[in-house]
Amino acid sequence: MLRDDLQNDFDSLLPGTSTEQGATRRTALKAALGVGYAAAAAPLMAQTAIRTPADGLTVGEISYEVGGFKVPAYRAAPAGRTGLPVVLVIQEIFGVHEYIADTARRFAKAGYLAIAPELYARQGDPSQYGEIARLQAEIVSKVPDAQVMADLDGALKWAAANGGDVAKAGITGFCWGGRITWLYAAHGPVKAGVAWYGRLVGASSPTTPTHPVDIAANLKAPVLGLYGSADTGIPLDTVDKMKTALAAGSPAAKASQFVVYPDAPHAFHADYRPTFRQGPAEDGWKRALEWFRKHGVA
Repeated sequence: MLRDDLQNDFDSLLPGTSTEQGATRRTALKAALGVGYAAAAAPLMAQTAIRTPADGLTVGEISYEVGGFKVPAYRAAPAGRTGLPVVLVIQEIFGVHEYIADTARRFAKAGYLAIAPELYARQGDPSQYGEIARLQAEIVSKVPDAQVMADLDGALKWAAANGGDVAKAGITGFCWGGRITWLYAAHGPVKAGVAWYGRLVGASSPTTPTHPVDIAANLKAPVLGLYGSADTGIPLDTVDKMKTALAAGSPAAKASQFVVYPDAPHAFHADYRPTFRQGPAEDGWKRALEWFRKHGVA
């Protein structure tokens, strides 16, 4: 099923101009600082529709240690402020490139300390891959959910020591990161989550033993799911299965909600792709901020 996630994201990319082929992981993070795109696994559009300036913000690369490994991440926050609510911003399958960094800056403009960890960092650099089969086989399939959960715990620990109030922490993620958002809401100390078109069901494997529908009843934080009715990779019957599982679960599970946008495809928030839909993207963003405020992430 993760292969389907990858195919869905690759299919939604616009063939055209590639950027900085063969970039290293550090080049990818430099790209996230505003230099431009790293090659995020396939050719991308050269410009985003939205460019959020860094004025008034502290932005850049940070790292934190988890199990002896230094996890690189992109950080954006209002300059000179502490006690900030925290949002973990979880990458698409392509890693932390400019779109994810820009999303972090949008949260920073809204008053958050936003952290986007590079969650494939131990396995490799997705910006060096242009073939779906190789990316899946050599990186994505080797990323254990348990490793991701620990790296997100580490990001919150870093935030607590660097101006963040982790009693007011939330998580949001896109596609691959949408699935992770559901999982972390059952695992970690966050108040709320917002999952953008993350896969809900799947086959178990050593690296991905459970999926959102399997842990739905045990959510510790309510999740807002933002999905598109025209997403060919996430059938609406899987959304119905998730709703049923949530309804029989914990208070946080019961408080979780879905918004399904008519005719919206996969990756409708990704403004660097032809799948971008301004109406659903803007409405989803407003709902995400309101969801966080409603549930104490503000």
